[in-house]
This record gives sequence, structure tokens and C-alpha cells, in this order.
Amino acid sequence: MSTTLLEVVRDYLDHNADANGLAQTPIPGLTVIRALMPSGLDYAITRPLACLVLQGGKQVMMGTRTFNFGAGDSLLITADVPTVSQIVQASPEAPYISLVIDLNPALLTELMEEMKSAPNEDGGPISNEPTDAEVAEAALRLMRLLGRPTSAAVLHASLLRELHYWLLVGRHGAAISRLGWPDGHAQRIARAVKVLRTEFTRPLTVEHLASVAGMSASSFHQHFRNQTSLTPLQFQKQLRLIEARRLMLGQGATASSAAFAVGYESVSQFSREYRRLFGLPPARDTSTGCSGDVQSSACTFSNRADRDCIQ
Repeated sequence: MSTTLLEVVRDYLDHNADANGLAQTPIPGLTVIRALMPSGLDYAITRPLACLVLQGGKQVMMGTRTFNFGAGDSLLITADVPTVSQIVQASPEAPYISLVIDLNPALLTELMEEMKSAPNEDGGPISNEPTDAEVAEAALRLMRLLGRPTSAAVLHASLLRELHYWLLVGRHGAAISRLGWPDGHAQRIARAVKVLRTEFTRPLTVEHLASVAGMSASSFHQHFRNQTSLTPLQFQKQLRLIEARRLMLGQGATASSAAFAVGYESVSQFSREYRRLFGLPPARDTSTGCSGDVQSSACTFSNRADRDCIQ
């Protein structure tokens, strides 16, 4: 990994990071992050992205799998998947620093069509590899553009396209090729995921989501789980619980008001499922600010027979 890229990102963070160490750049989909100490557990359903770690270390868990990556590594997430992440190596003297790029499926589709490339059907939604030199170089030129706003407005799109190209032909190519395959399973499931993300507080049937994806209900259910590691019901529950936790921790909402706000009709059911995911009941979790024990709370909803309707 080029030390120059680290220097450029560090300088941008020095001038633009907020109190949480986050700096959203003017270039769409490009974010840089700094942490001065190891973090607690962060629960999320992560969108497709590439994370280039420039300094420090991070751990990401999906189901029973754990990915550790540090300076010089890139983590690619190629589907909307539930993750539990934690910064494990950071200090004021040597902060955790990373650069995150949202993956653009339309751009990948365009590139794959030009390359006449077929998707690789093997592999899971998370890939952890050393960062390719070409990817780091494209990221460096993209970051340098931030100091020249007029040039950035004209050139950022071509550099984002180049960066996606190098990701596609590099070590991570097999992992992201499915994301760019026109009308493939990944893009069909992504259409349903978009509906879930925007309408997660409402009851949604699998049949409705399958019609959005252009699949039969049985095929949709199978491919949805293959793609996200969750059933549609589990996916919606995690969206609801993560949002409820944000409301309680960030806005001081009570457990009952948060439960009703995200679509639960039963506070007791909400509390049970909250504890199952986060390891602590809502009141205790929000009073201590603790995220729970990772071993006991790792994204495990029971497989129930209510797959036909997401309540």
C-alpha cells in the first residue's frame, strides 16, 4: 500500500473529519474514516462496498465467519449482508484509517459488457485480499482530486470507473463479477433489498418481494438467502432492530416507542428479538451503551416456518 495514499487521506481527515472521525467527500460514494482507539461492536446490514485499510486493523464477522484485515488489505462486501464489525487496532499515535468506496453495480455491468466477461458463480459475499497496486494508485489520484474541486467535477467519474475496473480485473474480480452481471441473481435480489430497506416498517409478503425481483417465490427465497445469508423475514427483522437501537441510543427513544416506530406490534416480542441479536435486553443495552457479547449475539434468528409473510 502506498504510504503517499495514507498521507493524503490523513491530511484530508485532519481538515474535514467530524467528531466521529468520519469525512464524507464531495465525490459520491467515497468516504474516509479515522478512529483513535479500538471500537465496540457495530451491527449493520452493509451495502456493497470496498474498504481499503491504510493503517490499523479491523475485524468483520458474518454469521460464523470472521475476517481480519489490516494495513495494505482490502475488504469487499458484494451484497447487502448482516455484519458485526469492530476496530481492533487503533491509537492516538497510529489511528485506524480507511478509505471506503461504494460499489456501483451499473458501472460494473457496463465494464463487464465491454469486457465480454462472465460472472464467477463461486465464493461468498465477503472477500478479503491484499490491495492491488492499481487500485491503490487509482484511489490516490481520486483523493488528490479533492484539493481541486473544478477538476474533480469533471474527472471523478472517469477515475471511479477506472477504480471499479481494477477491482474487477484484480484479486477481488471473482467476488464482484456477480454484482455486475446484468439481470443476474445479484441484481434481482438487490431490487428486493431496496424495497426492504425503504419499507421495512410495513408487512411485506415474500410473493410481493419475489415479483419485484422477477422470480418465483421459492426461487427468490433460495437466492435471497444465498446472497444475504438471511431469509427475507430475518433480513427485515435485523433492519428493524438496528434502526430501533439507533433511535434509542441516538435519540433517547424508549424501548416501546422504538419498537412501534419500526413496525413491531408487541413490545415483548421486540425485547426477545432485540436480546437475541444484541446480547442484552433493550433497557440494559441502552443504559450501559454496551453492544453485548459477540459470541452470544451473532446475528442468529431462529428458522421459523413463517417465510411467506414478513410481519
